[in-house]
Amino acid sequence: MYKTVYTEVDVDLGDFDTEDLLEELENRNALPLDHDGDVKQLLEQIWHLRRSGKSYDHLVDLLIYQALGKII
Repeated sequence: MYKTVYTEVDVDLGDFDTEDLLEELENRNALPLDHDGDVKQLLEQIWHLRRSGKSYDHLVDLLIYQALGKII
């Protein structure tokens, strides 16, 4: 027989190694954007499309989702 038990535990995130925290975020697909790579690349794509008069709304939606984790 198995029984599920819930409990509260106080944890200081300072006790965890940064690499462990980043690995956990990666496992949750919740890593923040790499501001030197992903954001700059997306913004450059938006800029090119905007200059050429093409639709770029889908890229703005993607940028918002990747940065905030929320869908419009």
